[in-house]
Amino acid sequence: MNKRVFNPRAIAGGKWPVLIHVGRTSGATYRTPLDAHPVEGGYLFVLVYGSRSDWVRNVLAARGARLRVDGREVELTAPRLVGKEEAFRALPDEVARPPQLFGITEFLRMDLPTG
Repeated sequence: MNKRVFNPRAIAGGKWPVLIHVGRTSGATYRTPLDAHPVEGGYLFVLVYGSRSDWVRNVLAARGARLRVDGREVELTAPRLVGKEEAFRALPDEVARPPQLFGITEFLRMDLPTG
């Protein structure tokens, strides 16, 4: 449902940040609308479907991705899984934390290139 209905509409609408990543097997370029939270030095992504999601595995295998956000594209590097405590410390106070009932314990953090 997400891949065929929600994602194309979200991408076309231009309101959601879109992660641009390369398939680890196919080499195809994929675009996935996600919540991307700016944190010091990069971005944090809530892994609603866990770290076994294809997009997460693609980003980890490629060691990076691009993010279209606020009308521009930024390169992201050094993807790594982080736990809830580290993620919550990195998020600004005004960003709502996922409800505990969702059981989300993994997050993906990526850095903006330095230099």
